Amino acid sequence: MIVVACPGQGSQTPGFLAPWLELDGVADRLGRYSEAAEVDLIAHGTESDADTIRDTRIAQPLIVAASLIAAHALTERAGRRPDGVAGHSVGELAAVVGAGVISAEQTMRLVGIRGRAMADAAAQAPTGMSAVIGGDEQAVLDRLAELDLTPANYNGGGQIVAAGALPALASLAETPLRGTRVIPLQVAGAFHTSYMAPAVDALRAAVADLAPNDPNLTLWTNHDGSVVSSGAHALDLIVNQVSSPVRWDLCMSAFAEAGITGMIELTPAGALAGLAKRGLRGTPVVAVKTPDDLDAAAALLNGAA
Repeated sequence: MIVVACPGQGSQTPGFLAPWLELDGVADRLGRYSEAAEVDLIAHGTESDADTIRDTRIAQPLIVAASLIAAHALTERAGRRPDGVAGHSVGELAAVVGAGVISAEQTMRLVGIRGRAMADAAAQAPTGMSAVIGGDEQAVLDRLAELDLTPANYNGGGQIVAAGALPALASLAETPLRGTRVIPLQVAGAFHTSYMAPAVDALRAAVADLAPNDPNLTLWTNHDGSVVSSGAHALDLIVNQVSSPVRWDLCMSAFAEAGITGMIELTPAGALAGLAKRGLRGTPVVAVKTPDDLDAAAALLNGAA
């Protein structure tokens, strides 16, 4: 059983879409995605600098579009789809396309709305996020509670992402718990916390007129790692996820329980592959960073790796 993982915010680098534009049909597809998301994905994915593509209004559509492009190219190269799919944070919007719940253009419209709404919510207070690496999980959670910080991402592999007010994050970094490292993340706000509540309403309104299909392959939610069988429920989970913690640790546990034999992380890849190497030890993993990685991913998908 091969699972495809769709990454979340923070993995993109300037120009990362450039090599994908060399593939037939990608420019046309990105043009359609740009129109749906109201973001010039080709310009931002090839020319914009790091500060520009860090803006969540731009970052979220870029990440989802890249995953969709890579997923299409992988399916063409391998001649088959994966057995299951899951997404981390905004990556869930790419995952529901992979599972046939909604179309690529519909998801790009949603991710454009999501990015703008979350940016607006983040602008209401100076907040941020920091990764806490290592340490005892309960001790980390207790420390976050002391500082009125929220564990926004339980990423597994000994990593929890804290989110909240900037002074509290500064205190966390200045006096880290023994055995931990605190790494500030280059994001615009405290995503997946109560600070994002205004964005939930915007996204709920955006999905109201959609008629989703039920998933046609195994789809895991990062709400709790469970398998989602209803398309309507999948969209509800994506809406509520904006202000709720990401439980990627539970997704990886579910992958292991399902007996997966490999994982492929789509573009912009790296973060989830790294977590899998620690949380799914011994499981073959391919990170599709550029089209050059498609052959290895297709080999894994077809059982040749």
